[in-house]
Amino acid sequence: MIYTTTLLSSRGGLIGSLINKVRPLAAASISNSPVVQSKTLEEQVGLPPRPKKPLTPYFRFMREQRPKLVAANPKITTIEVVRQLSKDWSDADVQLKDRLQAAFKKDQQIYMEQRTKYDATLTDEQRAEIKQLKQDVVDAKERRQLRKRVKELGRPKKPASAFLRFIASERTNTPQDPKQTYREWHQKTTAKWTRLPDSEKEVYMQESRKEMELYKKAITVWEEKMIRLGHIDVVRHGNLIDPPEPKTRKTQAAKEK
Repeated sequence: MIYTTTLLSSRGGLIGSLINKVRPLAAASISNSPVVQSKTLEEQVGLPPRPKKPLTPYFRFMREQRPKLVAANPKITTIEVVRQLSKDWSDADVQLKDRLQAAFKKDQQIYMEQRTKYDATLTDEQRAEIKQLKQDVVDAKERRQLRKRVKELGRPKKPASAFLRFIASERTNTPQDPKQTYREWHQKTTAKWTRLPDSEKEVYMQESRKEMELYKKAITVWEEKMIRLGHIDVVRHGNLIDPPEPKTRKTQAAKEK
């Protein structure tokens, strides 16, 4: 009989997944304030939350045994809790596992019935909106991973604009007053930049242009290196496409005819 996910294969990845699921429970147990849960995709489109899947036998075992383990070992870490409970589950009595498996099957049947009724209430528009939100979550995760990957690969940092250079200098020259909010200070500094004579703006613009030229050379070298190393995903798409051949006057005239 299969009680839960196999614990022996891919143990490192499984332990990490278990730790992520245990952390909210651990945080709730050591804090008097309730754990703030983010809204589900369904709640974001104005629907009641969908029925939750029941806990597997292993997580039911963890829910029962974790408080006892922590009470007996107050200084135990989350990683140690997961490892110990994983071992305890492997050594657990068959009758205990059967009991938890029976409870899981009962709750699973109830969940399937509730989920079927819930899905039947959704309109096509709501389904489409939920699907789009799911895709937005996936896209956002991919962007975060790409930014992290680009940083790890040492991509040259784009220099600040003339305006941002001015803002940075004003933080030193005219720092925020204790009675001011950052928003107020920023608005005041932006207005100052707007009134700044062109001759003074030019100083910041020259610095920005100079660093931008250096950046363009550095990013070109870096992207060529990334292409050679096979890291195509971090290269700007436009640089992977050969530029079109320049149109001659004869070609343009022929097209006009």
